[in-house]
Amino acid sequence: MDTPYAIEMLNITKRFPGIIANDNVTIQLKKGEIHALLGENGAGKSTLMSVLFGLYQAEEGIIKKDGKEVKIKDPNDANDLGIGMVHQHFKLVQCFTVLQNIILGVETTKNGILQMDEARKKVMDLSDRYGLSVDPDALIEDITVGMQQRTEILKMLYRDNEILIFDEPTAVLTPQEIKELMQIMKNLAAEGKSILFISHKLNEIMEVADRVTVLRRGKYVGTVDVKGTTQEELSRMMVGRDVQLVVEKEPSHPKDVVLKIENMTVASKVHNNNAVKNVSLEVRSGEIVCIAGIDGNGQTEFVYGVTGLEPLVSGKITLCGQDITNAPIRERYKEMSHIPEDRHKHGLVLDYPLEYNMVLQRYFEPDFTSKSGFLKKKEIRGYSGKLEQDFDVRSGQGSVTIARSMSGGNQQKAIIARELDKEHTLLVAVQPTRGLDVGAIEGVHRHLIEERDNGKAVLLVSLELEEVMNVSDRILVMYEGEIVAELDPKETTVEELGLYMSGAKRQGKEA
Repeated sequence: MDTPYAIEMLNITKRFPGIIANDNVTIQLKKGEIHALLGENGAGKSTLMSVLFGLYQAEEGIIKKDGKEVKIKDPNDANDLGIGMVHQHFKLVQCFTVLQNIILGVETTKNGILQMDEARKKVMDLSDRYGLSVDPDALIEDITVGMQQRTEILKMLYRDNEILIFDEPTAVLTPQEIKELMQIMKNLAAEGKSILFISHKLNEIMEVADRVTVLRRGKYVGTVDVKGTTQEELSRMMVGRDVQLVVEKEPSHPKDVVLKIENMTVASKVHNNNAVKNVSLEVRSGEIVCIAGIDGNGQTEFVYGVTGLEPLVSGKITLCGQDITNAPIRERYKEMSHIPEDRHKHGLVLDYPLEYNMVLQRYFEPDFTSKSGFLKKKEIRGYSGKLEQDFDVRSGQGSVTIARSMSGGNQQKAIIARELDKEHTLLVAVQPTRGLDVGAIEGVHRHLIEERDNGKAVLLVSLELEEVMNVSDRILVMYEGEIVAELDPKETTVEELGLYMSGAKRQGKEA
């Protein structure tokens, strides 16, 4: 007799206003396998997993566990069935410790008093067993996103979950953390856990998954064995067309200096040392300069300094010949566009409709505000609709969709559309393809190169080594807040770049 599937989601249909997020979708998870769920931004992957975890209720279809139909009305039902989920945007209490977050909701008490010693021992045992090293007493707000993710995984393991859902688990991780997570997932599967892995990073799926189910625009496309397919075939299934996986561009022809930074130092919010130390660089029109480095080496604070989100300790910033060191943000943004690292914190007002987010930095212009100070709603909606069409921003209700309800990838595409369309001489693009599928990544890279070819200066900050090597004209490596190397992507290798990023090598000397 055949072993029943660990989980079966059969003919699932889930509707939202204006959109069918899942249209008669079926997925079957074997025991002990890593099963990837692949699709474009907004294809319905997270929605499907949210139905399995009890966050949404499907209008049609059934769910089976171990061959028996089950009803999952909320996440408590999912946990009772041994189903756990690591969400794309972590569900952690920032002012609690790692240990407190792990046991939250399943605390052991005696006479009304928390029994932490027993919980601590179980957490540390799980940590050792699965190679998930954490500091149980560290506050969530003080640890890296990689450590926060480990906390989320330990939350599932602490509850003895057998079905583990990872929603875009590598979107915010460094290359080293991604490698570690891949190994952790393999270890969990070897222990008999069954894993559903939402992703659109084809190389990760090829490395870690056993099978992959592809969704496109809410519909089921097919399920294939990873060993019997290729990245090109998967991208074709996902997007519905051939995707250019290699960036094609002509050599750059840099001209005038647009951005000049002299001896810039920016303080750290986490510790007493400076996060950026005496950095000087130039970005010219007609070139893409990339800041590469392992996350947490000062790139975030560097961008905050350039864009005005943080004051400088010392140094000078010149943009288009004007000293903007102490200029207000609105003044800087006359010549600058900024795709921020954190789309929720600095990119969008999540509870505004999409149309208002599209004019966040331009609403006061005569095109969108009347002389008497009232917003021109018809013009704003028309402008938003044009950007949505030009940049393929998908949402359930178009311009009136609340930004929070959109998929992460479409939120990102909305920001990119807004920033590229406004007038600017300098584009600061921080992790611009974070959370995007291969088709959208292809589009963003094309836009960046068009910006360069149209004479704009592009300052790119990226953790994706492939992106760094393929898109940049010059690479500046940042390590512990300093520029330790300037490299030509045509004359270096990923391995050499990695040595500079890890601090094992500095230009002109060994570290």
